[in-house]
Amino acid sequence: MFTHKDIENRSVFVINGTKHQSLKVSVGRLTLYDTEKQKAITKLPFPKILALIVIGHTTLTSALIEHCNKNGVPLVVMKPNFKPVFYYGDMAEANFLLRKKQFEHTDGILPVAQQLIINKSNNQLHLLQRTRERSRKVQEAKALIQRHIAAMHHVSHYRELMGLEGVVAKHFFDAYFSFVDWECRLPRVKQDPVNATLDIGYTFLFNYIESMTRLFGFDPYMGVYHQLWFRRKSLVCDLMEPFRCIIEHQIRKSLKYGTFKHSDFERNKNAFYLKRGKRKVYTRVFYESIIKHKLTIYQFMQQYYRCFMGRKSVSNYPTFNYE
Repeated sequence: MFTHKDIENRSVFVINGTKHQSLKVSVGRLTLYDTEKQKAITKLPFPKILALIVIGHTTLTSALIEHCNKNGVPLVVMKPNFKPVFYYGDMAEANFLLRKKQFEHTDGILPVAQQLIINKSNNQLHLLQRTRERSRKVQEAKALIQRHIAAMHHVSHYRELMGLEGVVAKHFFDAYFSFVDWECRLPRVKQDPVNATLDIGYTFLFNYIESMTRLFGFDPYMGVYHQLWFRRKSLVCDLMEPFRCIIEHQIRKSLKYGTFKHSDFERNKNAFYLKRGKRKVYTRVFYESIIKHKLTIYQFMQQYYRCFMGRKSVSNYPTFNYE
C-alpha cells in the first residue's frame, strides 16, 4: 500500500500508443520502444510511477506486467476511443477482511450513499457559484440545488436519493453549460461534442479512482449506492461522485479558452467521436486536472477505508470540497 510520500513523489504516466510501439522492461526500467526505428523513446523508473495508462494499440510484455505488480503500479489499457479494455493491479487483493465487510452490505449503505451524493451536489453548487453569472437560469439552478441538497438529508430509500440527484444534475448541466446551447446529459450516447467530452473525462477519472480503490483492496464491484449489476464496478461509480466536479470544471474552462472545440470531433452515425489528432491534447488536459488533486484523492480514499473498516459513524467519512 502506498504512503503519502509515495503519492507525492509518483506520477501517472499516460502512453498514447501506436502499432510501432511496445512497452517492455530494460535494465529494470519501463521502456517505451519504437519497433520500427529500433530505439527507445523514453525510459521511466518504476518507483516514480503511480499508475500506467496505455491508450491505443501498444505491445505489452509479461515482464512489464510482472514489474508493475512488483512495484504496485496499476496498469490500465484503453482503446483509441478511450473505452477501457483491461485493468491489472492486485496490490491488496488479499485484504479479505475488508471484502468480507463489504459483502455484509449487499443492499448498500444508505447513510454513506447520502454523504457521497450530497458531497457531489455541493461541489456542483460551488461550481455554479464560481461562475459569477447572474443569469436567471443560473440563479434558479442554485436555489433549486440548495433545496434538493437539504431534502437529501431526509430520504429513506435509494430511489428517493436517485431522484433528487437526477434533478440536481439536470439543472446543474443546463445552467453550467448554457453558453454552448446545452440540451441534456445523455451518458455514452455522444449526441453532441460536449456530452462526448464529458464521457471521455469521466472515463479518465473512473480509471484513476479505480486504481486508488484497489490500492486498499476494495472489491470494486460492491458499492454502497450503485447496486450490484453484472460487470459494473459499482464502488468505483460511488467513489468518483464527489470528484466529477474536477472534470466538469475543466471542460467548461477548456471550452471557454478554446482548448476544446466542437471542431475537434467528427460525426459518425449520429454520434460524435474525438478526432485521432486531438487525443493527446484531451489526454494531457484531463490528466493534469486530475493529478493536481492526487494527494487529496488518496487521503479521501485512505480515510474512507479507515471509516469503513472501523464501522465508524457517517459523520467521520471524508468529503472532497472543490476549491
